[in-house]
Amino acid sequence: MRPAMPMVLLQQRSVMRHAVEVSCQIVREQDMKLIGRRSLDLSTEGLLMPSEAEVNIGDELMVSFRATDFGLLFATSGRVARILEGRRANDRGRCIGVSFRLGAIARHILRGGLRRVPPPLPRRAREKRVDYAKTVYEIAYGIDRFYFDS
Repeated sequence: MRPAMPMVLLQQRSVMRHAVEVSCQIVREQDMKLIGRRSLDLSTEGLLMPSEAEVNIGDELMVSFRATDFGLLFATSGRVARILEGRRANDRGRCIGVSFRLGAIARHILRGGLRRVPPPLPRRAREKRVDYAKTVYEIAYGIDRFYFDS
């Protein structure tokens, strides 16, 4: 009989967020309405900002912010990826998660500038989540080293 295969855990984030407040300007492309002026945390793929603006997930945005020790301006397009309503006790009010894509050079420069900034402290304990699709794939197509141990 085969030993039980361990479940594959879902990786929550592909890049590290950093607890840095930067002044930014986020404008909705549809009506050129200003959505936010500062971020609570930043990564090379997005930011979290407080905002009371009415937005929908998927809304296209224009994102610009200054970061790094040199105050470089980063400007790109983005979209609303998540809306946090601020209902939990540890939430920082209503916030909008914005995802964006930077070019390879800009991403590399931003990653270097954020290297010394710590990640934000966890607001609550998270349970480990299982990536069922990857687990099934590995059962079906993967070679498990545990099968050959006996």
